[in-house]
Amino acid sequence: MDSEQEARVAYDLVAEDYAKLLAGELEKLPLERALLTAFAEQVAGGGGGAVADIGCGPGRVSGFLAGIGVDVRGVDLSPGMIDVARRDHPGIPFEVASMAALPFRDGELAGALAWYSIIHIPQGRQDAVFAEFARVVRPGGRLLLAFQVSEGGDEDVVRLRQAYGHELDLRTRRQSPARVKKRLAAAGFELVAELTRERIAPEKSRQAFLLAQRTVDSSAAEAAAAS
Repeated sequence: MDSEQEARVAYDLVAEDYAKLLAGELEKLPLERALLTAFAEQVAGGGGGAVADIGCGPGRVSGFLAGIGVDVRGVDLSPGMIDVARRDHPGIPFEVASMAALPFRDGELAGALAWYSIIHIPQGRQDAVFAEFARVVRPGGRLLLAFQVSEGGDEDVVRLRQAYGHELDLRTRRQSPARVKKRLAAAGFELVAELTRERIAPEKSRQAFLLAQRTVDSSAAEAAAAS
């Protein structure tokens, strides 16, 4: 089973319980709310426009962004997650799609965020995924990433056998912020801000957040990913 199929199966299985367990989580995380708000303000300051929540899950972050005035739409690999997102956030458009083949035109988006969704992308596929982000975000647009930090090298692979009250088989990847920044630069993004915070129980690792700006055209980003 490849990584996309593995993630789709797992998140279809846990969608309802995932949404219930994480409901209201952002209310307890002031740093995360501040980062999302700063991202929204920078998008607005750059002229505004549509923003994609890539790997949106049940739409909790999409809902937060919509609540502060962002024109947001969500995409996720899991039909189960999209069903929950549409039910819980009926005013936001959601669509089933892979982050490796996003349903947006070149330069259509003023911003995008991948909030703990690149954690399922193997190292060998991440350059292509970041090039796809660069394709859909217009020059000057913003990209916000959130992921868990690897404490030993570029990546720590964690295999989950049980989560959200279900038995499953799902790999997640803690990652090196330095390596992710290099990949962003190669895809055509310039770092704007970086934050790493210490873990909050029951988290097992530090959490990283990278805010970047799209600086080159999509053809250059695609060439960088192919090199």
